[in-house]
Amino acid sequence: MRDLHFKDNFWNTELTCTAGYDAIIQHLNDGKRTCKEVEDFMKARAAIEEKYAKELLGLSKKVCGHNEMNTLKRSLDMFKLQTEHVSLSHLTLAQTMREEARRLEDFRERQKEARKKVEQQMDAFHKQRATQFKKTMETKKTYEQKCRDREEVEQNMNRNAGTTNTKLLEKLYTKAQQAKQTAEEADKMYIQNVSVLGKIQDDWQKEHAKACEVFEKQEVERISTLRNMVWTHLNHLSQQCVTSDELYEEVRKSLEQCDIQEDIGHFINLRRTGHNPPAPVLYENFYSGQRSTGPCPSPRQPPPISRRGPLPDPVNNAGDVAYATVQEPGYSLLHY
Repeated sequence: MRDLHFKDNFWNTELTCTAGYDAIIQHLNDGKRTCKEVEDFMKARAAIEEKYAKELLGLSKKVCGHNEMNTLKRSLDMFKLQTEHVSLSHLTLAQTMREEARRLEDFRERQKEARKKVEQQMDAFHKQRATQFKKTMETKKTYEQKCRDREEVEQNMNRNAGTTNTKLLEKLYTKAQQAKQTAEEADKMYIQNVSVLGKIQDDWQKEHAKACEVFEKQEVERISTLRNMVWTHLNHLSQQCVTSDELYEEVRKSLEQCDIQEDIGHFINLRRTGHNPPAPVLYENFYSGQRSTGPCPSPRQPPPISRRGPLPDPVNNAGDVAYATVQEPGYSLLHY
């Protein structure tokens, strides 16, 4: 397929029409707007990355596994450290995105300045062409009117050619000569303006072709720049994923070294309190004063009561308290 170019496809049959040129300018303005939109997108994405990086950095500083020990503690410390590194990598990514947006802004401004010069030249040509075209059309109108006046005077002179009135003939002849001279002057002026307009048109066509080439080159650069910039932007995002995965891999390696039995053994060796459990609580009979060597009976059954002889009779000494014995019929309480 043959490549198409601006300079071959944006002409108009009417001399003063600028529809083709206006179409190119409108397209370039739309392209400039697209550059600004991509630039704003980059800045917004950079702000998101920076906010995420700062929040992730703050998260990495929070306590996580402070009371843990041994291999799991090392893994959790590695987890926090690599989280901090991930946050820093996102902060670097945000700075990179801002640099991309700044380069796009510089590119847009350079194209704007280059376009401005060409547009000013083309606007001057359009104005000059329109002015000269109007002037030429006015001289054409004057020329045609003078030609009609000349024809009318000549026809009037021909109608009175057979008259014997010498003064009338001389008057008609003088008017005919004046009309002829006026028509010739109008003709010269018309020819001169057409010639000037032709030169202006030739110059404008050359400048229009040059402007189309400049604008097409700018459009090629714009599309190429945006395509490459978005491609590079995606490469940065992919690299960020790779970097994050590499950092997370360090955490996974540390977790592989986390030994459950080693951590349990470390805790036991560090905080052990003894090898022997406490002795069972034994039953002690209040009356016997003897400690049972057997285990404590179940609370669901009454403890066994050992049989023993009757209590001895108390000896009553003078002045001593008299105790009643169980065998006495009036036994109820102590007697003094």
